[in-house]
Amino acid sequence: MPKPIVLTLGEPAGIGVDLFLQLAQSLPQNLKVIADKNLLVHRAKQLNINYQIPVSQIIHFDAAEINCCGKPTIKNVDYVLRTLDHAITGCLQEEFAAIVTGPVQKSTINEAGIEFLGHTEYLAMKASVKKTVMCFENKTIRMALATTHVPLRLVPDLISEKLLIEVVEIIHTQLQKKFKIQQPIIAVCGLNPHAGEAGHIGTEEQTIISPTLEKLKNKGINITGPHPADTIFHQVKADCYLSLYHDQLLPALKIHHFYDTVNITLGLPFVRTSVDHGTALDLAGTGKANPASLKCAIDTALRLVGNK
Repeated sequence: MPKPIVLTLGEPAGIGVDLFLQLAQSLPQNLKVIADKNLLVHRAKQLNINYQIPVSQIIHFDAAEINCCGKPTIKNVDYVLRTLDHAITGCLQEEFAAIVTGPVQKSTINEAGIEFLGHTEYLAMKASVKKTVMCFENKTIRMALATTHVPLRLVPDLISEKLLIEVVEIIHTQLQKKFKIQQPIIAVCGLNPHAGEAGHIGTEEQTIISPTLEKLKNKGINITGPHPADTIFHQVKADCYLSLYHDQLLPALKIHHFYDTVNITLGLPFVRTSVDHGTALDLAGTGKANPASLKCAIDTALRLVGNK
């Protein structure tokens, strides 16, 4: 039997619980879910879903508060992190083949006094990996981020030769290893409007980005750029597009692929995928949440595990 993949539902007050319950009857048998059984039963009643707990599928952890729909509480932060830690440990010990994560409420974790930038950073820390890359994939586009959850004013100082080489080499290696693309093409955005307009709207393209891309080409990596971010999807064909900051390319991606895009963490010693949306607290318990992204995340994890 193949090793199971494991699903964490994230913030219990959010839609992660709802999405699992909506898909519960159609999920693969080799998927394990880490959750509080009582939380699942309670939410199923709210959603009017006839849910029978599959004993072999649920790994039970006690939540502090199960009647929390739409209202996060710091009482449940320990539960959220324990479920995630169990999944990570299971992957590192090769008990699980991959992790699929539901959305967490980062602000609530921070309010509990725990520094938490996001799943990507937390997974890297727990797996003792120095550098990971946040990647997004749907049926037409794959893109990655050079910087993630940092204030916009800090981005120019973070774009360095060292960072770009680290990020691009991870993307190149992972595209070959996990996605089975033998000669991947990577297209890189410029930092400034119109990719700096030959130095008239910023010089980072000339002083940092272009010289670094030349060094990467000399290493045998098929890379192009820097390209203007507003036209890169239209003018350039690539196996992966590199966005230099979080909101540079993601808005364009999400406007067309909000429900079928999957978040994939590159550089970990195991496969990790996630939904590409937040906790949607206002939708929790209403039955209006769309489970398509979670379904795509599970399917993608299964595909990438099969590529090993």
